[in-house]
Amino acid sequence: MSSKPLVIQTEHLDADAAAWLAERCELVRCSSDAPEFAALLARAQALVVRTYTQVDAAMLARAPNLRVVGRAGVGLDNIDQPACAARRVEVCSTPDANGDAVAEYVFALLLDATRPRLFLEKSVPMAEWKKIRTELLARRQLREMTLGIWGMGKIGNRIARIARGFEMSVIYHDVAEIEPTLRHGAQPVSRDELCARADAITVHVDGRPSNHQLIDTGSFGRMKSDVIFINSSRGFVVSPAALAEFLLSHPGACAMLDVHEPEPFGPTYALLDIKNAHLAPHIAAATTMANRNMSWVVRDVWAALNREKTAAR
Repeated sequence: MSSKPLVIQTEHLDADAAAWLAERCELVRCSSDAPEFAALLARAQALVVRTYTQVDAAMLARAPNLRVVGRAGVGLDNIDQPACAARRVEVCSTPDANGDAVAEYVFALLLDATRPRLFLEKSVPMAEWKKIRTELLARRQLREMTLGIWGMGKIGNRIARIARGFEMSVIYHDVAEIEPTLRHGAQPVSRDELCARADAITVHVDGRPSNHQLIDTGSFGRMKSDVIFINSSRGFVVSPAALAEFLLSHPGACAMLDVHEPEPFGPTYALLDIKNAHLAPHIAAATTMANRNMSWVVRDVWAALNREKTAAR
């Protein structure tokens, strides 16, 4: 048996980061639903997870040697932090690793929603050429629009900065006071005013329990009939039933959702088969750079293991 600490990698990591950790530890790739996971967990000193591994009290009870959990990502919604603290299990993550990727993705969605495009695969006669150009006429440009940012954290302030480059009017709502230097000209408003004024709303709130079903019938009832609604934060912050009702009664509105509750969603998901609901498979941070940045949580995992080893001497 190896004298190196056993680390279980339950989900994908950048190859270089995984190789770096494997040089220092006994690194085993094993999903949490694999038959061999239980035996490995009983010996493991560290876990490296991403989005779909739930580290809860029940799992921790089966991991008597666990010293650190590394989340290759930003939020810690899938990790029971109080339960980890009770067992003196350190938790580390990469809170600023994917902000650029998510902000870029939000504007890709905004442009998808506002600038219809078509690439021709063959020559067309002049009459059809003119017809296509007429059909693809954009109704509005970003600079004509007011962008509402619901949550002005690390990603929200990036989006405000980019929106300024598009000359958009930007308003935001946050439960915290945001320093003026981080607003990039965005103006603070109440949640009701944000819903009422914004032509497009992008959601970037954290995973605190009070944010569950945060955006419900009342919020959607205040939004414009042609609002562009984007959620790339957490699926559980939006009531799918309330959003479905809003979209069905407001065909000019558009919802673009990257996150869902649960994931993957099932055949009874309230937003399926609604023409103006566009459902993406949680890909806002799916870039090579963001994946690499998140994967280097392995450095913190190794540092935590070394601290534990030093303390034991």
